Amino acid sequence: MLSLTEENYLKAIYHLSNDGTKGVTTNMLADQLSMRAASVTDMIKKLATKDVISYEKYKGVNITPAGKKIALYIIRKHRLWEVFLVDKLKFQWDEVHDIAEQLEHIKSELLIKRLDEFLDYPSVDPHGDPIPDEHGELAVAKKLQIAECLPGQLMQVIAVDNSDAQFLKHLDRIGIYLGAKVKVLETVEFDGSVEIEIDRRPSVYISKQTAENILVTEK
Repeated sequence: MLSLTEENYLKAIYHLSNDGTKGVTTNMLADQLSMRAASVTDMIKKLATKDVISYEKYKGVNITPAGKKIALYIIRKHRLWEVFLVDKLKFQWDEVHDIAEQLEHIKSELLIKRLDEFLDYPSVDPHGDPIPDEHGELAVAKKLQIAECLPGQLMQVIAVDNSDAQFLKHLDRIGIYLGAKVKVLETVEFDGSVEIEIDRRPSVYISKQTAENILVTEK
């Protein structure tokens, strides 16, 4: 059993490790969690004794198979709660992340099983992120950033790569939502901004940063 803080560390390690495929440095983890490096090192040593990560001084942290299984279950709970909050309680997609951060630490496996059933087994959360199934399997669809698309391509928004509330509110203002049809008209060489047409409405320009955080697939 892990504490709430330990679960947060483990989830952060999983995300920073590119789904468990690479090592994570202490400084990376400290930046991600806004913690002092010394505090992070202490927690890493504690997690290593529980066999959820491996740690070697100066070589960083790697998540173990057991740790990856736990991290995916925490992510599963988080994303199911986000679906519940949006679909059933009518929260907006920019309002649910912090609430789900609290709910993801509920331990009852039966509750999560019933929640999944109640929601009719959703495969993605309100931001388009895939929800791990009860076996920890994660189906990942092929995605492109709008910034990677060529002029003339007609794409459909399937996810966002940033759940910050201000970013999501910005997308609401310009009319971007999951399922929106986006046509790329031009990428500006000077600053990387992109002119797009959303659902055949008059075109708008989005910044390079925005274009890099909207994920699409070919329509």
